Parts: sequence; structure tokens; C-alpha cells
Amino acid sequence: MTEHHVSYGQSVLAYKIFGKGPELVLCFHGYGESAIAFSFLEKHAGDRFTFIAFDLPHHGATKWNDKQNFDPEDLEKIVIHLLNIPSLFPNHQSSITVLGFSLGGRMALSLYQSMPEKVKKMVLLAPDGLKVNFWYWLATQIWLGNKLFAVTMKHPAWFFTMLKLFNKLKLVNASIFKFVRFYIGDKEARSLLFKRWTSLRHIKPYLPVIKKAIDKNKTATILFYGKHDRIIRSSVGEKFSRGIENNCIVEIIASGHQVLHEKHAAAIAAALTQK
Repeated sequence: MTEHHVSYGQSVLAYKIFGKGPELVLCFHGYGESAIAFSFLEKHAGDRFTFIAFDLPHHGATKWNDKQNFDPEDLEKIVIHLLNIPSLFPNHQSSITVLGFSLGGRMALSLYQSMPEKVKKMVLLAPDGLKVNFWYWLATQIWLGNKLFAVTMKHPAWFFTMLKLFNKLKLVNASIFKFVRFYIGDKEARSLLFKRWTSLRHIKPYLPVIKKAIDKNKTATILFYGKHDRIIRSSVGEKFSRGIENNCIVEIIASGHQVLHEKHAAAIAAALTQK
């Protein structure tokens, strides 16, 4: 595995390359993770694939300008730039596979929307982006909501009180409650949450366009969900797959939300190699 950096405006994007196969896979990790989350795939599929795994803005070793949003156009330009570096990928095939987990699923969908003709397959693991999360929408898409979000991340006491009440009234399930409490219980984690959510707010896949492109380009799309996942449920993927069943399948495995794990390596590798 080798680490690389690419300058972009005032920012520096970090990415890792591993594997030595002729087929190229672009990998996008989940919230709070980094490119290293995909490293176990080198052992299981590195002979067939070369993996490029990115550190998303405000994750890992990527240094992103706090005042600069990361837009779909930025993602597309960076990927095209990397693919056109002959010394990095001298033998890769012209079409690519995109692999995304959770937040990374939203990144993968956005990239596909920008350049569907370049993507031969999508493998999405418990992907975000197939359903609008009300709280994320409120915190990032509306000016007043974003201001309230900023204040809450500095003074979260009222939000904790509301969250506990919602949990008691069963308006928020236990998994979501623990997930949210973990990420806003620490001052530094709250600061990162605000930066990450806000900088990526323009990454909004438009599903009708994506489904039309999948159907037109016959793009093989495989959606993985954990049977016990209470954060992103398989019903969202099943709804998305309607009308494009010939090119989109939903697989449910014995897992919680953390589908990107070495114990599921065989299933992920099989999806990558599946015709």
C-alpha cells in the first residue's frame, strides 16, 4: 500500500493505492473513517484489482479548506486527474468500479451521476444518499438550520435533552441514539461533525437521473445491507431498485451497519468480480 497526495486549490487530498490487478476500483469510506478501512481487500482481491481509496474532506490525512465546499464537480475533476496519470495506472482498463460504504455510498453515487459512461459497476455497502435524512437536510441545506447546527455544536446541552426525550418516546431508536450521542459527546468530534457535514452538503445524488443512467448504460449495481442495521435499512435499497431490477440487486448479509469489515471480505470480493 502506498500513500499519495494531490493538490487541489488550497487543499490537499490524500489517497492510498493498493493491489496490482488490471481492474480499477475507486473506494469511498464512511463517516469518521479513512482510506485504510478498505486495506483488507488487498489480501482478498489485490491480484485482480487495483484499489484507490480516498480520505474524504476533514477525514484521515486530507487537508481541506474550512471555507470551501466539496462539490460534485470537485470530485469529478480530481478523479479524472488521477486517472490520467500514466505512471500511477499504466495498465488499468478504461472502465472503473466504484465502491462506497455509508457516507462513501453518497460519494460514489454522486461520481456515477457525473460520469456514468466511465463506471461499469457500483458496489454500495449500506449506502447513504438513497434517502434524504431530515436532520441532515435541516442542518446543511437551509441557512437558518445551518446556523442552528453551528450553535448546537458549540452548546449541545439542549440537543442532548431533546435527544433523550425522543429516545424515551421511541421516536429515535437505540442505535441512532447511541450513534448521535457518540459523535456529539466530545467537543472535537462536534467540530469535525460540523465541518464534515457542511463541506459535503452539495453532494446530493439525484436518484431519477442515476436510475435512468443505470438502465441506459446497463451498469451492474449491487447494494449490500446488514440484516441488523438500524441506521440505514435495506428497505431503502429495495425501493431504489424498483424498475431497474435487471441491473440492480440488493443483498442482505448477517451484519449490523459496519458492512465494510474483513469478515465480509468474501462477499464484497464476490460482488466486485460478479458479472
